[in-house]
Amino acid sequence: MELPTSDRYHKMSIDSFNTEQLLTNAARQRDARNFHEFPIVDADTHQYESESVQEIIDYIEDDVLHQLISSNPGIMSRGRGGYQPIGGRVTRYPLRKIEETPADGVHRDVHLARRHMDAMGVDYMGLFPTGMLSVGLMPQKEIEVAYARAYSRWLTEKVLPHDPRVKGFIYLPFNTPEEAYQMVLDFGDKKGVMGFLVTSPRYAPIHDNAYMKTYSLIEEMGMPITFHSGLNWNDPLMSVTNRFISAHALGFTLYNVIHMCNWITNGLNERFPKLKVIWTESGLAWVPWLGQRLDNDYKMRVSECPSLKKLPSEYMKDMYYTSQPMEIPNDHSFLESTFKFINAETQLLYASDYPHWDMDLPSTIYDLPFLDETAKRNILGGNAIKVFNMDVSDRYPDYKAA
Repeated sequence: MELPTSDRYHKMSIDSFNTEQLLTNAARQRDARNFHEFPIVDADTHQYESESVQEIIDYIEDDVLHQLISSNPGIMSRGRGGYQPIGGRVTRYPLRKIEETPADGVHRDVHLARRHMDAMGVDYMGLFPTGMLSVGLMPQKEIEVAYARAYSRWLTEKVLPHDPRVKGFIYLPFNTPEEAYQMVLDFGDKKGVMGFLVTSPRYAPIHDNAYMKTYSLIEEMGMPITFHSGLNWNDPLMSVTNRFISAHALGFTLYNVIHMCNWITNGLNERFPKLKVIWTESGLAWVPWLGQRLDNDYKMRVSECPSLKKLPSEYMKDMYYTSQPMEIPNDHSFLESTFKFINAETQLLYASDYPHWDMDLPSTIYDLPFLDETAKRNILGGNAIKVFNMDVSDRYPDYKAA
């Protein structure tokens, strides 16, 4: 008896599921464009730390919080909603969980990372958590702190030491400034750590004086801080939208817009001129809009920002941006103007956002008609190598930055 269509598809998917097969087209693009000739760094790729949640919980030191989270591990991903995993181009749940990896002592996440990097032609990647992007919205600050420490211990002890190609960011529990500072002290020198992560969906003013010593320490260490945007559909403003497409398009942009406004108008660029600040997963189209708005108002209200020595948009050109999602219009001239506005050749970092539904392959950058070869290689890898102070000699012994 023939199986129903849905059951046939399910059985076929289970029998044939593997990362390499899912990324067959990515591998074709990799070979056609000779991506092996120069280093490619993925500045934002995601792991599903929820698949290892029990491993992470085991690192929680507080006995009471350990028991609380052990009995309800889903508490760490509340607020994100169930819409993102439903649609998209990369099969994720539940089939991802059944993909086999060798039992060789190397963490499963590393094996999966190697597979998708090799298929896409990526040499190095920076891991971001996924469920934790909403932890900053929790009213219980102590849980954010406990889980952030547990995640960072797990990441630096179980995952990052296994492969120099796989690197990661330390999550800062920003709702508790003293603990955020302590996280930088405790984990900034760990193997494989490439920077520090602040999840943008939160309501703490990033210009608060309580954070200044954290910024100063990160600047002194020569490492970057990245503000990774996200979505909170429960936000009173976002809750007015009734389609995920609206909430996603606005939400992933809005939080970084607000934080950047506060960063610039409160003079943090002047206060920490050597601190490398990255704005992640909020696209690029908002940057010229915000720059023009701020410049316009600043010219009429200079007295409100006495610490600024140049236009807000000029400070925006000093910061860094990740490419995904790049919002490629039918008319490339719009995107070309955006690239010009942010000095993309030196300030833009390629990011795939793999394995999310709106991921971008390296060809998204490489195929842009208005970029020359130097700009393509800078954006795909060279800029990230500088920002993250990366040693790529293991794969490219003769590499020299452009």
